[in-house]
Amino acid sequence: MERILIIEDEAPMRTALADLLAGEDYRPLTAADGESGLQRALAEKPDLILLDVMMPKLDGFSVCAELRRLGCEAPVLMLTAKSQIEDRVVGLDAGADDYLVKPFSSEELLARVRALLRRAERKTKAPAELQLGDTVVDLARQTAVRGQRPVHLTAKEFAMLRLLAGAEGEPVTREKFLDVVWGVTAFPTTRTVDNHIASLRAKVEKNPEAPRWLKTVHGVGYKLEI
Repeated sequence: MERILIIEDEAPMRTALADLLAGEDYRPLTAADGESGLQRALAEKPDLILLDVMMPKLDGFSVCAELRRLGCEAPVLMLTAKSQIEDRVVGLDAGADDYLVKPFSSEELLARVRALLRRAERKTKAPAELQLGDTVVDLARQTAVRGQRPVHLTAKEFAMLRLLAGAEGEPVTREKFLDVVWGVTAFPTTRTVDNHIASLRAKVEKNPEAPRWLKTVHGVGYKLEI
């Protein structure tokens, strides 16, 4: 039974979400503010987190960013009344996996929950560490070192490498990258994927123009050759 942590300061909404999830055979956990939610997420390691944005003590953006900084990899679905694209970008850049604007239907929420849990299950197939020549990428801790020097990879770049590693040498389509790494509420294009791959190559390949590890599969996407 998957455990889902609900971090929501409005008691009626918190109770309604808990009842909905319990009715679908999930085990709901709850927290009434950002600070206690952060502590509970780190202590109980839920399978998924439903995270409100506007909360006392710590807002959802801050909670999400701190969770990612501390190595929490649980999928985060942000719930908010804010519908501006800028707010979605802030949440996704903080490390959220998906974004749902209030009011929303129970059916849509449950569909997002199922999708995020499926993605999380696929992630477990990826190795914890990648050795790409003189670059070592720790996918679990989200750190990378090239020789003796640290390499800064973004959360999106780590997620892309994790997806590529989990594919075990098979091509990953641009659409799959967009679905898994950016989520359905973002508004990227396939060109966004190409730009991020170019950035990754510049950081981990000896010759980015003739990559050894991150290969293009023309007409499809990219694959990782190890």
